[in-house]
Amino acid sequence: MNAFFAEFFGTAMIIVFGGGVVSNVLLAGTKGNNSGWIVITFGWAVGVFTGVLIAAPVSGAHLNPAVTLALVLAGKFSISLMPLYVCAQLLGAMFGAFLVWVAYKKHFDATRDGDLKLAVFCTSPNIRSYWYNILTEVIGTYVLALAVLYMAEPEVGLGSLNALPVSIVVLGLGLSLGGPTGYAINPARDLGPRIMHFFLPIPDKRDSDWKYSWVPVVGPLIGASLAAIMFDMF
Repeated sequence: MNAFFAEFFGTAMIIVFGGGVVSNVLLAGTKGNNSGWIVITFGWAVGVFTGVLIAAPVSGAHLNPAVTLALVLAGKFSISLMPLYVCAQLLGAMFGAFLVWVAYKKHFDATRDGDLKLAVFCTSPNIRSYWYNILTEVIGTYVLALAVLYMAEPEVGLGSLNALPVSIVVLGLGLSLGGPTGYAINPARDLGPRIMHFFLPIPDKRDSDWKYSWVPVVGPLIGASLAAIMFDMF
């Protein structure tokens, strides 16, 4: 693999596990129906573990535009490669969401609640207050990006990062800070599947909530930038 496909498939694995576990918990007729938030957070953590395991030797396993931005701002990654990485991450997230839809198609067909179907693909807040929702995403991504920066070796970005530590951080973020917004903490993770929700022929689906879609993009980018600034300062 080259770096593009490493980021593509690594990000896709995050969504396959993450979107898959949300489908298993929320959609009608699944074996894991109503199994709860802890199950969801573990699914996302395993997705991050798998994605990093696949991509780290080739691309450094950013798998998140906010992480790529933090590494650029901290001087650990070339800005000239950022468009390639972000494009791969977004397309990989879309591909992963497509695979989840294929795997759970009959359960999407059996589920009547459009909100539950949307929740498989993207995040939404339990209490909608845009600036507070942004703040939640800023804090969550700040913690993630700062942890990644301190785990990464300067000369190879994330290439030397073991897959387990960052997945544990994501697990902890889901358990501790995931309640208000669903902890996107990754613009590609939210925007890519949201685009797929818009295009896929899902019966009884609602709108894709584009009014909220900017929050899980802007918030993580701000949080990652603040983490990079603090990392440079100290």
